[in-house]
Amino acid sequence: MSENEPINIEAEKPAQELRRGWTTGACATAATKSALHALIKGDFLDPVEITLPKGDKPSFALTREKTGDDFASASIIKDAGDDPDVTHLAVITSTVRRSEGGIIFRAGDGVGMVTKAGLPIEVGEAAINPIPRKLMTEVVEAFCLEHNIPADFEITISVPGGEKLAEKTWNPRLGILGGISILGTTGVVHPFSCSAWIHSIHSGIDVSRANNINHVLGATGSTSEKIAQDMYNFSDEAMLDMGDFAGGLLKYLRANPIDKLTLAGGFAKFTKLAQGAMDLHSGRSQVDMDWLAEQAAEIGANTKTTDEIRSANTALEALQIAEKAELPLPSRIALLARNTAKTVLRTAPVSVEILIISRDGKVLAHTDWSD
Repeated sequence: MSENEPINIEAEKPAQELRRGWTTGACATAATKSALHALIKGDFLDPVEITLPKGDKPSFALTREKTGDDFASASIIKDAGDDPDVTHLAVITSTVRRSEGGIIFRAGDGVGMVTKAGLPIEVGEAAINPIPRKLMTEVVEAFCLEHNIPADFEITISVPGGEKLAEKTWNPRLGILGGISILGTTGVVHPFSCSAWIHSIHSGIDVSRANNINHVLGATGSTSEKIAQDMYNFSDEAMLDMGDFAGGLLKYLRANPIDKLTLAGGFAKFTKLAQGAMDLHSGRSQVDMDWLAEQAAEIGANTKTTDEIRSANTALEALQIAEKAELPLPSRIALLARNTAKTVLRTAPVSVEILIISRDGKVLAHTDWSD
């Protein structure tokens, strides 16, 4: 998915070619370029073209423009293409004023403020990420060089309704309060790339490390998250929004370790993790019933039970068959899922435990901590 992505989105990738879109950072950069031109030259650029980090040169039409005695403001409607992005069709506004002491970034209405350490922006700063800041800075500096004026401007980015949109993102948990973030590394939204979700996982780990948290949680859903939170009383900073992206979490922890990791989730998703899948989404990995039957056989299932599991339509049906046969299949899966996690973590000093939770909140399996 893309930036500022809504929580627990369950969209499937369509078969046809998908239309890409543009990040909030790209829209903010284009709006800044147009507003600056209007402030100094008296007219807005519309459409306004910018150059993105990989050489793309998109043009943006303005949806709103405004000038005053000491400012110019330009607005662009964000087009996320075919990506299910919560900020699709949001209005991104840049207001530019003369200032002193270089380029200053401000958070306007609907753009968040950073309140916790560990993010790429300092506490107390507007939640405008480094690449969008760099793009806007380059636009301003290029214009000022061309017109032989100092690059001393205040840039305020606003997103009307952004505070409400942010409630559908992980910003509040990351300590970004008051609105959305202005994001984007390439400026391009690639539909169903999942990059923003994984970015949020990475940011969550960074925040945990910066706050000296030594035990974090990665859960596949709200039920498993609640059970684990009740068990350990995790703080908000310790709860990482893993969702289906076990690989994104484990690979980042490999390079940025935290002492203890609890992974909590359902039987089906952790069966896929036990099989070695890194993306646990139903559209991108499947439970292998033959493999699951083999695991049942390893813990004593007879031929009749293994055949029934092999013929099961779903992981839930396989689990019910195992329960009827009094087989500890969830415990077997939990151990193998922990082994997968440790394989991905390699030599990183992270101890891992697995909790497998039923849909009604029952703990089906709970491993010991790995070494």
